[in-house]
Amino acid sequence: MSAQIKILIAVAAVIALIAGGWRALVHRSAVPPALVTPNTNVHLEFSSGVAARLYRMMHELPTQDRSARPRLIALTFDDGPYPVYTPMLLDVLRDLNVPATFFLIGADAQQWPELTRRIEAEGNEIADHTYTHPNLDQESADQVRREILEGRDALWALSHDPAVRTLMRPPHGRYTERTLRIAQALGYSVVLWTDDSGDWRTVTVPRLQRHLLAYATAPEIVLMHSGKLATIEALPYVVERFKRAGYTFVTVGQLLKLVQINELNHPLRRAV
Repeated sequence: MSAQIKILIAVAAVIALIAGGWRALVHRSAVPPALVTPNTNVHLEFSSGVAARLYRMMHELPTQDRSARPRLIALTFDDGPYPVYTPMLLDVLRDLNVPATFFLIGADAQQWPELTRRIEAEGNEIADHTYTHPNLDQESADQVRREILEGRDALWALSHDPAVRTLMRPPHGRYTERTLRIAQALGYSVVLWTDDSGDWRTVTVPRLQRHLLAYATAPEIVLMHSGKLATIEALPYVVERFKRAGYTFVTVGQLLKLVQINELNHPLRRAV
């Protein structure tokens, strides 16, 4: 840890003590960042240690007018492609004129290559969700590296989307600091989310719609899944409400060009 970081942590500690917030600081739950770039210090961002929490607290302090945070939203869909639900989802996105980012499983993409090509052809982004969708937090370093690279190679052969080589998401959102460091060493940004829609559970369309509107942030990355009928049915109403609230829909790659990392990792809650 550099001397500059140590000084900044010490300053943050003094601020916390003056504000009487030490107890809250020590016991607050760590909120993981939505994005881990190749340059992110994963220990400081994810450790539950007090020093790391102080570091995160310091970086959560507003660095600009938070009301100016851009109203940008990236819809992301994990898994697949699937032969029934993915075409239905693509039809809805096309009708809504909304792009999305698909984190595809390499082996599934090879099984349904025409769907993979259609995803890209219709203006969506394709990113790496590993080759076989294992729990990376339970895999060895070599297995993690192999899953990411084999997923990349399978998707690159079908899509040639640059995001395949730069953006990945760990299956089930499960990872360790080692997982993140391996992805970083391979040149990847690890894309998590600002809102988990919860559609991986069995949820009704109204409940899913209420959740997405209630937990909106600016900027926003929404976690959803490709193989869920309720998600497909909920989209038209949700998209219309977000657009009415002044949001612009973008892919993750586009979002990362338009916002600062701190804005994404500490988004502003918005009413939609």
